[in-house]
Amino acid sequence: MSGNRLGDTLAVQRAEEVRRAARALLRRPLLWAGGAGSEEFRLVRQHATELRTWFERNTGWSLLVDSEVARLRRIPGRDSDPTHPARDQRTGLPFSRRRYVLACLCLAVLERAEQQIALGRLAEQIVLAAADPELAASGIEFTLADREQRTDLVAVVRLLLGWGVLAKVAGDEDAFLKSAGDALYDVDRRVLAGLLAARRGPSTVRASGRGAALFEQRLTELNAEVLPDSDELRNRALRHGLTRRLLDDPVLYLDELSEAESAYLASQRGALTRRIAEFTGLVPEVRAEGVAMVDPDDDLTDLRMPESGTDGHVALLLAEYLAGRGGTVALSVLHLQVQGWALEHAGFWRRSASAPGAETDLTEQAVERLAALGLLERTQAADGTEAVRPRSALDRYRVGETVLLEPGQQATRKATPRTTARATKNTKTTSTKGKTR
Repeated sequence: MSGNRLGDTLAVQRAEEVRRAARALLRRPLLWAGGAGSEEFRLVRQHATELRTWFERNTGWSLLVDSEVARLRRIPGRDSDPTHPARDQRTGLPFSRRRYVLACLCLAVLERAEQQIALGRLAEQIVLAAADPELAASGIEFTLADREQRTDLVAVVRLLLGWGVLAKVAGDEDAFLKSAGDALYDVDRRVLAGLLAARRGPSTVRASGRGAALFEQRLTELNAEVLPDSDELRNRALRHGLTRRLLDDPVLYLDELSEAESAYLASQRGALTRRIAEFTGLVPEVRAEGVAMVDPDDDLTDLRMPESGTDGHVALLLAEYLAGRGGTVALSVLHLQVQGWALEHAGFWRRSASAPGAETDLTEQAVERLAALGLLERTQAADGTEAVRPRSALDRYRVGETVLLEPGQQATRKATPRTTARATKNTKTTSTKGKTR
């Protein structure tokens, strides 16, 4: 092999390794040497300088890498997106408010804990922390008085096991649930220290008040950035925000952008999407209504569409039903549709799907999935009841007329309506979205 060919081969190999490392960080922003992603961690560490430079220049996200942990401090493009919550590791159900509070209390207790901690000891410390009068005044109660509260704690502990904050030494959480045993964990302080991703420390947030408005204020203040005072800094802030949205969101709709963001995207769209495509392997799809970075490998998402199983089939049927309808559709109408499909597909769906009232949960889960993928939005019908409104990307799932072809006959290609890009890609990791941020 000549020197030039060898150099080209090595350059291609290096670019592929950087792409794999970047995708690993987008899929899981926190990697550690001893975890399931140890091979990806090695790649990230090997190409840390290039990765750090790209993320800081294009997204404003900092990348911390040492001999044990790699942490991409991923600030979301939108603070107000609730469609990718943390989920129970076994059931897949979204975390309740109490579980989020328990997760915060767990981390606070672990910060002061010894190198090892038993689940029972962790529970005792959380009960003490939950006795804070402010928590009680906000309606949060945790006393370990019943199995439901134990289940909440175990769900949080399993989340921390998945993140690498805890590593099991002995025992089993199921035994703790039955009050028949305990579990012992190692606490990984390097992972724990890197868990929080925010622009400023929580103790510096000054927003005061109560209720949901206070939460929004505190979240906004936590991730607030310094306002740029020059054209160059303003353009950099716009580039960071738009690149985050293109990496985070399944679809970036133009009607969601401010005037400044729309103007910047119109002039820099090619450069933005090209940089992302080269770095991650995502493919830009640009339509009149927006932009999507489609993932050909389909592994940068926490939700898939279509997906097998009863819930996936319900979501697909709802997407086909809503595609091309336009306007607002009441949830009660969707309930009737799902009820009918449950009878029609009873032989293929899980048995409980045909039970009276099951259509409500099935519809809710399907709507939740479609909303998270940017295919519809929740709204209210004219009579004030809950409803949904299809977004233009949902037209991807519109079924056309059946065309029967004779052997050797080719289908006539028809013009397709202009729609937004397909929502097959998503991160929030995290959090990612369920993401680790």
